[in-house]
Amino acid sequence: MRAVTIGAPLLAVITALLVARCVAAGPAQSVASHHHHPSGGTSAVSTPATTPSGSFNATDVAWLQLMIPMTEQAIRLLDLAPDKTADPRITRLAESLSADHHAELRRLHGLLDRSGVPYVNVHEGHNIPGMVTTDELKVITEAEGPAFDRLFADHTRDYLKQSVLVAQGEQGSGADTDTKAFAAAMAKAHTGELTRLAGLGD
Repeated sequence: MRAVTIGAPLLAVITALLVARCVAAGPAQSVASHHHHPSGGTSAVSTPATTPSGSFNATDVAWLQLMIPMTEQAIRLLDLAPDKTADPRITRLAESLSADHHAELRRLHGLLDRSGVPYVNVHEGHNIPGMVTTDELKVITEAEGPAFDRLFADHTRDYLKQSVLVAQGEQGSGADTDTKAFAAAMAKAHTGELTRLAGLGD
C-alpha cells in the first residue's frame, strides 16, 4: 500500500526533526558524498557533524536532503520508459522530464553544497510518500505494454504531486532565499508536468 501523503503544514515539523537528527551525528557518522555517488551510492566516508551555514535553516537542508533521493528515484523510473512503453507520447514525456530532472538534481546538490552540510541519503530504505522504492522499480521493470504504462503514470503522478506539496512547505518554512526560490520554480514546473501527464489520457 502506498504511503500517506504528507501535507505542506506538516513538512516543517518533519524536516526540522530530520535535520536535527542528521546534524547531531557525531564524528563517526558515515555519509556518502554525492560527488562520488551521484545516484545515491552508499560507499561511506567519515565526516564531522555539520550544521547549516549562513542563511540556511533546518527546513532548507531537510527539503534538499529529501528531494535529492526523490529526484534520483524518479529519474530511474523515467529512464525506463523508452525501452518499456510502446506509446511514443510516454517516451517523449519521459525523455523530456528526465532531462529536466537531471538539471534539478544538479541544482539541488549545488544548494546543499552551499549550505555546508555534506550529502547523506538519510531516507535510504524509508517508505517516503512520492518516492519510488527499489522494490517498486523492480515491479515496474518487469511490467510490459499497458501494464507498464499504468505503473509509470501512477508513480510519476505520485512523485510530482508530493514534490509540489513539500516544495510549498519549503517556501513557507525555509530561510535561504535561493532555496525557497528554487522550491517555487520546482513547484511550478512539476504542476505543469502533472498537466502534461494528465494529457496522456486524452
